[in-house]
Amino acid sequence: MKQRTVSQPGQVSLYNIANWLTVARIALVPLVVIGLMAGGTGWRLVALAAFGVASVTDLLDGQLARSRGLVTDFGKIADPVADKALTGAALICLSALGELPWWVTGVIMAREVGVTLLRFWVIRRGVIAASRGGKVKTVLQILAICLYILPWGNAVSRDVMMGAALVVTVVTGFDYLLRAIRLRRDEEAGQ
Repeated sequence: MKQRTVSQPGQVSLYNIANWLTVARIALVPLVVIGLMAGGTGWRLVALAAFGVASVTDLLDGQLARSRGLVTDFGKIADPVADKALTGAALICLSALGELPWWVTGVIMAREVGVTLLRFWVIRRGVIAASRGGKVKTVLQILAICLYILPWGNAVSRDVMMGAALVVTVVTGFDYLLRAIRLRRDEEAGQ
C-alpha cells in the first residue's frame, strides 16, 4: 500500500493544480509538433487546438499558484521551461515548414533562452516577477503563433502580429536583463 505524504504547515504539495497545468502544457507540445508537421487542414486544426489549450494553461497556472498559495520550486523552474518548449516547438516547426523566417525564430528563441538562464542566475536571490510588458509579450506571441497555425490565416495580419511580438520580445528581454543585474548588484551590496 502506497503511503501518502502530508504537507507540513507552510509546505505546498508538489501535486497541485498549478503544477498539473504546467505538466499538461509540456505534454501537449508533441501534439502541436505532430499537428504542424503532419500537414493538411485537419492536422493544422489539431495543432491549433493543442496550442490553444496549452496557452490557456500558461495563463492559468501562475495565477492559480499565486492566488492559492501553491507556488513550488518545481513550478518556478518548470513553468518557464514549459512556456519555452511550447512556443519554441511551434516556432521551429513553422520555420522548418518555410512559413516563418528562421531569423524571427532565432531572435525569439535567443531571448527566451537568455531570460531562462537569467532566471537561474538570480534564483537564489529572488524571483523577478513578470512585468506588464512580459505579459503583453506572451499574449502577442500566442496570438501571432495562432495566426500562423491557422490553415486559412491572413499573411499580412499574422506578419504584423509577429512583428509586434518580436519588438516586445526584444524590449522586454533587455528589461529583464537590467532587472536581473540590479537584483544581483543589490544583493551583493547588501552582503
